[in-house]
Amino acid sequence: MAIANTKAVAAANRSLPTAKTPVASVMNKLTEAERERLDRVLSEPVEFINHSSFSKAGTAKALFQSEFAISGSLRPWCNAAVVKKQPATAWASSLPTLTASEEQTLFLRLNYARYRISKILDQFQGKRLTVQATRELVWWRARVEKTRCEIVQANVPLVLAMAKRTKLGNIDFAELISEGNMALLRSVDKFDCSRGFKFSTYACRAILKSFSRVAMRIGRYRGRFPVEFDPALERDDFVEQQRLNHEADCVAELRGIIQKNSASLNEVEVKVIQARFALGQVEGQEAEGPKTLEQVGLLIGVTKERVRQIQNRALAKLRDKLQDDFLAA
Repeated sequence: MAIANTKAVAAANRSLPTAKTPVASVMNKLTEAERERLDRVLSEPVEFINHSSFSKAGTAKALFQSEFAISGSLRPWCNAAVVKKQPATAWASSLPTLTASEEQTLFLRLNYARYRISKILDQFQGKRLTVQATRELVWWRARVEKTRCEIVQANVPLVLAMAKRTKLGNIDFAELISEGNMALLRSVDKFDCSRGFKFSTYACRAILKSFSRVAMRIGRYRGRFPVEFDPALERDDFVEQQRLNHEADCVAELRGIIQKNSASLNEVEVKVIQARFALGQVEGQEAEGPKTLEQVGLLIGVTKERVRQIQNRALAKLRDKLQDDFLAA
């Protein structure tokens, strides 16, 4: 029954924003980061875990007056300079561990900021946001991002520790970490601190389930592709190369027949064949592409139908010459 009630409460505290963006003059005063936060607020569903203290006066002051005292020692999330200087495991192990009261405060901040966003959006359903409402939405969205970042940073070592303890030898360690981090992010959004449990207790099960999903997915993949991709096992292009070499030999033989005029072609037939199939260029020089019937007709001063007739007669002579050479060989 408790689980059912929790799901009902969570569903009641999830809504889709319908407020409209403020006028252009207000948007122009926002920074790029503020506009991005506002876009995300107006495009994403608003979901929060309610708490009895949220409706009381003075809750905002009580929750956010000491935010820098708790978060001041935490390092920036995804700091590239830190990651380059030391391994991820060493960086994660150096993060401070939150006490139970600090953890509860952070989760109350996270959900209270979302609660305030939800209240503002409820007031402007289908309406255009005012200047004051826009500023409040941007400010509370910044608090959501900052607090969520602090919670995730403080619990990164949990993912690393569980990935090391999980005996899944056929799975890449980096893939486990990636799936565990995604499960950690989802757990932050769903955790209810009012129940009195530590966040790690709740997140561990979600992280283990994500590891199980990775193992099942890779197992299905191995069933279809039991061998890793190996370039050395790729099919060679011997047949294709043989075909290309044969075509090159045929072209060279045709050029030789035309140059020696062993097929008894007249001057016009030679020009037509050379122009139509680009056989007249000298080796080592840039070749001209084959010409159309109309282009050849303009070159020799006849119609394209006449060019086609000359071409067919010349091809018949070349075919007879090639057959004679083949039989003689």
